[in-house]
Amino acid sequence: MKAMGDTLDLDFEVGLVRDGSKTKTILSESLDGPTVVSVYMRNNTGSCDKQMLSLNEAYPALKKRGVNLLGVSKDTAGSHLKYADRHGIQFPLVSDPEHRFAKAIDSLIEKKMYGRTYWGPQRAAYLIDERGLLLSICEKVDPRRHGEQVESLLKALDS
Repeated sequence: MKAMGDTLDLDFEVGLVRDGSKTKTILSESLDGPTVVSVYMRNNTGSCDKQMLSLNEAYPALKKRGVNLLGVSKDTAGSHLKYADRHGIQFPLVSDPEHRFAKAIDSLIEKKMYGRTYWGPQRAAYLIDERGLLLSICEKVDPRRHGEQVESLLKALDS
């Protein structure tokens, strides 16, 4: 995994769902200020839903602090559109089926499910500035309390 202070290469195309519409964009162009990028596995799964809903509750406080929020998973932009509508997700969701963000942050890890081994992104959150500088990392996501974790991460930086 990259370390705090590293600059990430985020110049790649992703699908983006924001305000009820989907587009394609270069990820680095979505960073128009300090941004928390929270990685989750998949829409409509227990822990991932808890993680995104916890962030959704924290989102107004993050915006008030001037911090943007992006949720990243391998789901399609169409799936994200339905998911955001169904759950009232207020922040943008990024479609990254090739795990390009996880590769950029060097956080692909070996996983096992139902006896099958595969590589996938680590469930984590990253605070990145508009230049792609990695400011902070939340490596151990507690899905139910993820919004609180992100707020604590930001408060720690203020100290």
